[in-house]
Amino acid sequence: MREVSLSLTQTFFLVAREGTYSAAARLLNISYQSVANHVRRLEQMVGERLVIAQRGVKTIQLTARGNSLYQLLEPEFEVVLARLGSLIDKERPVLRVGMPQAIFYYLMPSVLKAFNALHPTVEVICYERDTALVDLIKQGKLDACVSERYFGDQVVPQHVICSYEPALVYPADWDGPSDEDSVSGWSSKRPFVTHEPGQLLRNIATDILTTDEGPPEVTISTSGSSSVMRCVEEGIGFSIIPSWCFSEGNSLVRMFRLPSAPKVPIYFGEALFLRTNPYVRSLHKLCAEAILGRIAELTGSPS
Repeated sequence: MREVSLSLTQTFFLVAREGTYSAAARLLNISYQSVANHVRRLEQMVGERLVIAQRGVKTIQLTARGNSLYQLLEPEFEVVLARLGSLIDKERPVLRVGMPQAIFYYLMPSVLKAFNALHPTVEVICYERDTALVDLIKQGKLDACVSERYFGDQVVPQHVICSYEPALVYPADWDGPSDEDSVSGWSSKRPFVTHEPGQLLRNIATDILTTDEGPPEVTISTSGSSSVMRCVEEGIGFSIIPSWCFSEGNSLVRMFRLPSAPKVPIYFGEALFLRTNPYVRSLHKLCAEAILGRIAELTGSPS
């Protein structure tokens, strides 16, 4: 099997992406001639012309083979380089995982405890984010993520690990709805605390609470379920959040189950090139087992 030169491949990738030798030279901090030499050497290894650079013309053109190689590299090459840089900078193995704050707070400790028992030499860095997770993975800043969002991006494949039931929560000194069919009428004119626009739970809640008079009026919107719950605990209003955010020991809030509401999936995603990485595979397996068990524990539902 012919060896692949990472430096030559990186140079070709930047030339193809930027469209000029000079732009690639600036990014790599090498000379124009060195860039041209790298491309020429890669062409010799491939045995075919990859780049057409006409004298007196600044921009380059890719041959059919060159364009095919660039399309092969383009989805993930920068992510791979960023990942390599991270591994080189740290002697200890590192796994960087992104997730919403509520998922980390309520569901991940049991996962991380089990992961640490299996891989005590691996440092897990958790980024409590909700938005931009797919971009962070593609930029090489994250290796994997746990999220309720489906990205639909081939570079970041996602797998459903479980789904959960949303629930209505309201201050303990309020009277609750009589049954599930009365929830939308019960909520009318009451202050509604929810997630920021675009989040799946906000959309589900709006569908449930909309009446002939229109959608509910939002009093406060915030980025995460933990923050929404804090507002409900302070008596600011009611909300619809993941059922696993409620604890039976919480005397400030009451929960009303919504078994007819759409179930919300939780996805595990990773950078495509890390799909066979043993640490990523181990984390994926533990998430599928431990998160489902933790949700069952918190909600009292069978796993």
